[in-house]
Amino acid sequence: MKHLTKQTIDQIDLHGKRVLIRVDFNVPLDETCEITDDSRIRAALPTINRAIDEDAIVILCSHLGRPKGTFRKEFSLAPVARRLQRLLNKPVQFTEDCIGPAVEAVVKKAEPGDVILLENLRFHAEEEQNDEQFSAQLAALADVYINEAFGTAHRSHASTVGITKYVKVAAAGFLMKREVESLEGTVENPVRPFVAILGGAKVSGKIGVIENLGKKVDKVIIGGGMAFTFIKAMGYEIGKSLVEEEMLDFAKRIQAQALDQKIKFYLPVDCVVASSLDADAETKIVPIQEIPNGWYGLDIGPASVTLFREAVQNAKTILWNGPMGLFERDAFSQGTFQLAHAVANAYAKTIVGGGDTALAVYRAGESERMTFISTGGGAALQLLEGKHMPGLAALPDRI
Repeated sequence: MKHLTKQTIDQIDLHGKRVLIRVDFNVPLDETCEITDDSRIRAALPTINRAIDEDAIVILCSHLGRPKGTFRKEFSLAPVARRLQRLLNKPVQFTEDCIGPAVEAVVKKAEPGDVILLENLRFHAEEEQNDEQFSAQLAALADVYINEAFGTAHRSHASTVGITKYVKVAAAGFLMKREVESLEGTVENPVRPFVAILGGAKVSGKIGVIENLGKKVDKVIIGGGMAFTFIKAMGYEIGKSLVEEEMLDFAKRIQAQALDQKIKFYLPVDCVVASSLDADAETKIVPIQEIPNGWYGLDIGPASVTLFREAVQNAKTILWNGPMGLFERDAFSQGTFQLAHAVANAYAKTIVGGGDTALAVYRAGESERMTFISTGGGAALQLLEGKHMPGLAALPDRI
């Protein structure tokens, strides 16, 4: 198991301190601002509870959505405060801003063991600008800073990078530690056979992951919209399915490299196609070579599910990032959901990259049976590419 080289919360004295924890409470909300999935809140509970148990004054800060530097009620963290209160079974004080005299007054009055949630950091444009003054104002609220927001560790923001210059003590939380160790550890030292499943819309968004994992896996399974770029690169017609013309040469090269390195490379053999993108469009299942002109490939078909299920059956490590189709629509959800069942049933360590894949596994009812589900979509991708993570790099090294 790879160990995080950064200082972590369990190495720090939190007793009686003001502890500012940067969490990732960027949770999905419906039209009525009700939380539809609170797994990101639950994931931070061990770190929050550790600070409460140590009689710290716990100050939580997060972003939600993309309010672009202005107050927008639909992006308020108020619903999160209510849910967190239920999960902790204790009061959570919610402030109407994240910096300023009113917030400072709340923190000053707080008693050991109290929990405060600050309003959305991104209501201030300075957060995403990694502004020095904003960073310093956040830091002034705390004696100790804990970064628990893996989902934003790939961003250079005030609450992830700038703040570390102004606090005396900084460390990674339990979730941050687990995310990095699970993802990096899986890629660097997998139990074999190691299978990577890559889906989602575009090849271009996964170039780094494909190249980095391509050297380390035993099998690669490609699905989702990105599969059609590989299929077109092989010379097949793909109708109106998603394709990145500028990625065709890359797709050919990657496939050739995999064959050279004796890596088994799987593409869909059939797909579910629709006559249009309308919700009530006609659909049918066709072999990959027979996608009709003007039709859209929107999911892998049953023969592909069988092929992919067999490919993961003997795996000891499975890394999955990206759905197999437009799973948000019932007509195109089966490929992704059936694969989720196959991955859950494999006798393997199963790591699910965050974002859409995490949502798909949750909707398939298989989230409890995965070894680890990342809370960070873009951050997980960047880590799997082996790229620099500013939010992680800003933390001090383990002594």
